[in-house]
Amino acid sequence: MKILVAVDGSPYTKHMLAYLAAHEQWLAGTNEFTVLHVVPAVPPRAAAALDRDVVKAYYEDESEKVFKPIRTFLKKNGVEAACVSKVGHAADHIAALADKGKFDLLIMGSHGHGALGNLVMGSVATKVLANSKTPVLLVR
Repeated sequence: MKILVAVDGSPYTKHMLAYLAAHEQWLAGTNEFTVLHVVPAVPPRAAAALDRDVVKAYYEDESEKVFKPIRTFLKKNGVEAACVSKVGHAADHIAALADKGKFDLLIMGSHGHGALGNLVMGSVATKVLANSKTPVLLVR
């Protein structure tokens, strides 16, 4: 099974990884994993005032902060995965890669705000569910 795992480094990501570890069938060697992290874009005015290499290094550093503990987790569990970093709106990139990459499943953690919280604050998970044709496993 080709699985996309969307991560942001939050406690919800850690909870999702704990779920995967507790259900060893997910970490079976027959699955192919891609880990995706989306870094929010630096505001255009700020980016225009900074050197491109500085902005690029910022994006790389932010992604590496998230990927490093996840790589450790995956290695500990004997799982190899490709790590992909994007810049922009998380929901847009997650849904687009899930569909474009022809993944069988998308796994992601969710804050679990509920209907009212999503209405007021919005939700990456809600937007991904609305915009992706790929089946999604949300771990709360």
